[in-house]
Amino acid sequence: MARRVPFIPDGVPVLSRGRHRSPRKGACFMEMASFLAGERWSDHPACTDPVLAELARWVNDVLDDAHRQQLVIMVPEVVGLKPEDPPATTALLLTAARAALPVATYDRQNLMALAILNAERVLAGREGHSTDHLSAASRAALTSSPAAERWARAQLSRHGSSPAAVRPAGATKIMALAVDGIARAWVDDRQERLVKLLRDGIDVMAAYSPILPNHVVAS
Repeated sequence: MARRVPFIPDGVPVLSRGRHRSPRKGACFMEMASFLAGERWSDHPACTDPVLAELARWVNDVLDDAHRQQLVIMVPEVVGLKPEDPPATTALLLTAARAALPVATYDRQNLMALAILNAERVLAGREGHSTDHLSAASRAALTSSPAAERWARAQLSRHGSSPAAVRPAGATKIMALAVDGIARAWVDDRQERLVKLLRDGIDVMAAYSPILPNHVVAS
């Protein structure tokens, strides 16, 4: 069966932190994406959903040099990845909040739990589920922090039953806190968790998108 594999040309720069004026100075994740897309060199290319691009920039910048290179194979996958379905942003936010809640410091846990519950309610309404529906992944994340879940449910009850719409600006703020929370967590595998977060984020956005022609096909 044919499978899609990413194509990365020889000679691309090694991934490094921050912005770079040209490929000769290095490249971050999204700058490499702009190169593969044939766009002007930029860490804010038009080829990728802006919320996903923010996540990629944050993960790129907080990883150490060794783990950052694990992201290279993911770069081609974000070229052209711009789902038009509004729930995509909600699903991406949910992915980040679930990843952060079990390991984030106490001051971040309440916000992550609230983001999970609200995102689940938004998606449940669109998919025909009851508003108290929880996916297994969200249930597992919330179980890790019962006090945060209680606080979040109290906030939702106080402010009414209708879920708040997830807007790109709000989603990027939550995801920034999620990435920072994982990066600062007192766990030995925080770098691996950040790599996995970007992997999962790309997969979530791809699920809301058509098959893209930015991969070569191998038998």
